[in-house]
Amino acid sequence: MAAAVATVTPAPEGSGPGMGSRLDQETARWLRWDQNPLTLEAVKRLIAEGNKEELQKCFGSRMEFGTAGLRAPMGAGISRMNDLTIIQTTQGFCRYLEKQFSDLKQRGVVISFDARAHPASGGSSRRFAQLAATTFISQGIPVHLFSDITPTPFVPYTVSHLKLCAGIMITASHNPKQDNGYKVYWDNGAQIISPHDQGISRAIEENLEPWPRAWDVSLIDGSPLLHNPSASIHNDYFEDLKKYCFHRSVNKETKVKFVHTSVHGVGHEFVQSAFKAFDLAPPDAVPQQEDPNPEFPTVKYPNPEEGKDVLTLSFALADKTKAKIVLANDPDADRLAVAEKQDSGEWRVFSGNELGALLGWWLFTSWKEKNQDRSALRDVYMLSSTVSSKILRAIALKEGFHFEETLTGFKWMGNRAKQLIDQGKTVLFAFEEAIGYMCCPFVLDKDGVSAAVISAELASFLATKDMSLSQQLKAIYMEYGYHITKASYFICHDQGTIQKLFGNLRNYDGKNNYPKMCGSFEISAVRDLTTGYDDSRPDKKAVLPTSKNSQMITFTFVNGGVATMRTSGTEPKIKYYAELCAPPGNSDPEQLKKELTELVNAIEENFFQPQKYHLQAKSE
Repeated sequence: MAAAVATVTPAPEGSGPGMGSRLDQETARWLRWDQNPLTLEAVKRLIAEGNKEELQKCFGSRMEFGTAGLRAPMGAGISRMNDLTIIQTTQGFCRYLEKQFSDLKQRGVVISFDARAHPASGGSSRRFAQLAATTFISQGIPVHLFSDITPTPFVPYTVSHLKLCAGIMITASHNPKQDNGYKVYWDNGAQIISPHDQGISRAIEENLEPWPRAWDVSLIDGSPLLHNPSASIHNDYFEDLKKYCFHRSVNKETKVKFVHTSVHGVGHEFVQSAFKAFDLAPPDAVPQQEDPNPEFPTVKYPNPEEGKDVLTLSFALADKTKAKIVLANDPDADRLAVAEKQDSGEWRVFSGNELGALLGWWLFTSWKEKNQDRSALRDVYMLSSTVSSKILRAIALKEGFHFEETLTGFKWMGNRAKQLIDQGKTVLFAFEEAIGYMCCPFVLDKDGVSAAVISAELASFLATKDMSLSQQLKAIYMEYGYHITKASYFICHDQGTIQKLFGNLRNYDGKNNYPKMCGSFEISAVRDLTTGYDDSRPDKKAVLPTSKNSQMITFTFVNGGVATMRTSGTEPKIKYYAELCAPPGNSDPEQLKKELTELVNAIEENFFQPQKYHLQAKSE
């Protein structure tokens, strides 16, 4: 699930003198400030050609800095990721940090990067990281700059481990190849939340002109302020990871074989090291996808969430080596998909919610074996986002630990986990349905490296009981109640239509009331996190933070169903997440699936009304 990243707000339409002069001002500043020959020449060429349309795309509006930083295509102009916008962003971030931390020059920051590159504009994650480091070092601020690519979770880990003021990761995760991003962590080791994004955004606007040494990357060579944390962090991360290995003897003997793909990203070497830390034989790497390649040549989208399409080569290798389990990381290795070969010969790709159930059950079971004292349960917590499965809630209710849900996105779970840890609580696990898992709270963000090896140990342990992951998942549902989920979306490019659709739900009967029925399904509660309304609470006020900038309504149904409709922070989508939660003992999953399908059809027909609002359905 994407958090609020850079969005491009179009400048007013029209060809009035204001518009032209604004575009002229932006391009004139660009010609003065840009020292990258490729992007500079590209802009000069557009001006010479009089290509107003392309200039408008590049200069019509600056990338907005959101809670997940920036994410945009690489190329020339203020709406794109390039050398100059990286310098401007880092100058603003640097000034903001100076105001927030009096000891910034003692503590410093960490910067790392993935393997993305865009030869046409001379941009690459490595180059952007070096420019960001130059900015800080020019101001006398220490920088821990990784010498080579790392997974994203290594940045929050380093912030916490070295007690730094902030972290920057240059990555666009699993976005298309032309994109890049700038992701920011605060001194608590979690992604930033508001109001830091607004403060950084203002500081960027106040520091647009490059500082005198901004382009001089040689400034960092041999600087006493530059530190390379690669070796020590690699060592310390895997030492910390060893504490989450519960069955070393099983791992040494296991006959379970694994295939791993890093989908042309950074994960290969780190997952190999994780298996070694757990005394597991290394997984077979998909050779065509093992090395980082910014072109992502073997996949349409480098996103394991897309399921079987991305895993074709993994399945072929697994069939050849007789491996039963495939582990797939996204290109920056903070997400994980898992697939298991079934007895029928078919491959089953677990959804994010199903893997969340398996990992949550496993981490609780392993904790319980070490902690026999029931009173310790009072201080044990698990978290998930509000659009993810409620399976952890069901396990928590039966087992006696605490479950909390947060708003969508790991920034909320990371910050909440840190608050709980600071209060002396134990946070065992957090997850979101978009295949993100925090299995080890020494990283306060999703981490696909730790999730991969912990999933492998789980599979190895289950094999000693002659059980598969699929069988264990069924056992979890039998014990705690089936949780069947379905998520999809409609595409809508028009903000006015989105406002009308959600406005209709808030005034369903013409008297400012929410719907009481959806087709034949009776609604028992409504929570609206855009307005802060929750009719399940005595004071009718929602507990989770609200945001007027995004639409999000959750309906609870009498039959045990829960459905959330929300807008996306990064894409022109209205998403929905539906789940049917059955009490333990209701063991007819097929009947539950049928009922969930009927509920989803009713939601699409009555609440989305795609014909009325001209919505485009997800292309299957």
